[in-house]
Amino acid sequence: MPAPLKDFSALKSLRKDLKAQEEARQAAEEERRRVEKLAQQEADLFRHSIGEVKPLPSKDAIKLDTPRPLPIPRQHLADEQAALQESLSDEFTIDTLLDTDEALSYARQGIGPDVLRKMRRGHWVIQGQLDLHGLRTDEAREALGEFLRTSLKRGWRCVRVIHGKGLGSINKEPVLKKKVRNWLVQKDEVLAFCQARAADGGAGALIVLLKSS
Repeated sequence: MPAPLKDFSALKSLRKDLKAQEEARQAAEEERRRVEKLAQQEADLFRHSIGEVKPLPSKDAIKLDTPRPLPIPRQHLADEQAALQESLSDEFTIDTLLDTDEALSYARQGIGPDVLRKMRRGHWVIQGQLDLHGLRTDEAREALGEFLRTSLKRGWRCVRVIHGKGLGSINKEPVLKKKVRNWLVQKDEVLAFCQARAADGGAGALIVLLKSS
């Protein structure tokens, strides 16, 4: 079973590198435009000064290339930015949905009740997991978005998200427990989820079924 995805220092470093690359690209593009504008102004001034002329052919002319933007792996940059820019909202609440039950289960419209029954019985093998213990809300939200994206790329269909029981939180309230459910229902790749069996984490974890990639 894959190790939990918790290396956020690498994720933050990646964000910083992407920002630096984007700033370098923008700076190069601005310099290119400045040089082109200056060249055009000088050409216009020259033409106005001498009037109409006929250029003489010359084989010894030197071609000056304007500075080109720095090479940027655009597709890679776009992919990584998409991974960081998750649109999960804390304002959304699962309580507004009808496909929920007292067992904290959820099934997207079109998913039959037999799917949830199979999930509760451990019908599908858990292919990966994410442990959110010790993370702040913003860190947990970002980690969940990245984990789901990675799981979809790897073709995983059944994963486990460990949000904890809140025993170490203030007032012993499971802060992440409700937030994780609300985040999951906002992701199109999530077909259904339910509370894990006791052997798989019980009330401190969710089993999540993902759509096929």
